[in-house]
Amino acid sequence: MIRSVVRGFGASLPKRVMTNGDLESLVETSDEWIVQRTGIKQRYIASEGETTASLGAAAAQEALDRAGLTVADIDLIICATSTPDNTFPATAVNIQNRLGMHHGFAFDVQAVCSGFVYAMATADLYIRGGMAKRVLVIGAETFSRILDWTDRTTCVLFGDGAGALVLEAAEGEGAVTDRGILTSNLRSDGVHREKLYVDGGPSTTGTVGHLRMEGREVFKHAVGMITDVIEGAFTATGTTADDIDWLVPHQANKRIIDASAKKLGIPDEKVVITVDKHGNTSAASIPLALATAAGDGRIKQGDLVMLEAMGGGFTWGAVLVRW
Repeated sequence: MIRSVVRGFGASLPKRVMTNGDLESLVETSDEWIVQRTGIKQRYIASEGETTASLGAAAAQEALDRAGLTVADIDLIICATSTPDNTFPATAVNIQNRLGMHHGFAFDVQAVCSGFVYAMATADLYIRGGMAKRVLVIGAETFSRILDWTDRTTCVLFGDGAGALVLEAAEGEGAVTDRGILTSNLRSDGVHREKLYVDGGPSTTGTVGHLRMEGREVFKHAVGMITDVIEGAFTATGTTADDIDWLVPHQANKRIIDASAKKLGIPDEKVVITVDKHGNTSAASIPLALATAAGDGRIKQGDLVMLEAMGGGFTWGAVLVRW
């Protein structure tokens, strides 16, 4: 059978670092308060001229370089983002142009913080369906542009950045020992919309709006939803938590990550944590974490890696991939 195998990875972060100390001059907060409740110590904030598309294109180019490929080898670009450069066209098309790619096709996926997981699952279907041989999957965000910088409950959480993978079709035996994506498990439930949303949009207010969140409600639902889709991935592949080499979660909040890993029986040393350095970068957080852990040699070829995320909507999902 056809498997979608990871050929390359890349990341891109804005130049500006904002520490918790910097936030103390903007809102009533403290480094101790932020670290204790979230695990975040700093985040990157896009400056003028840095956009979702520019960050996404840089991450994509690095992924291509690591894969030893050029844009001529790519058939499809999927960009997961909730902070596009424009209402339209898709940021993926903007990235396609920035990379100098004038063939194939490109589109965005919008599932908020679950966006990269949704994009991976979508790319896998295009590859297994024969419509694409190689796909650039990108998660890119500039959440700083939709934050209310007077709201200390949200502005301390989020950051900007982008990450990317190159997926390529390869022959597999249909076994869990195959390299590539082994299974995807996606969910959503719009009843939770007002727990995490942006209070603007072209069809409602004609404005971009700001992010609004009921933090306690999100935390209350997160652990159960995350473990549900991960256990679904285990059932689909006949694997267990003991088989996992690495859990790469959406980097929203260290307390959510710790509670989810504990409930699943995955030890701390198998969990990739970057929320302390990047904050919550929404759809960019998983590919940034992958690029960090693969780049420093922790994630190696043949490792079994579980990706999971939950985002506004609510959306949530998991992808199990053998690196």
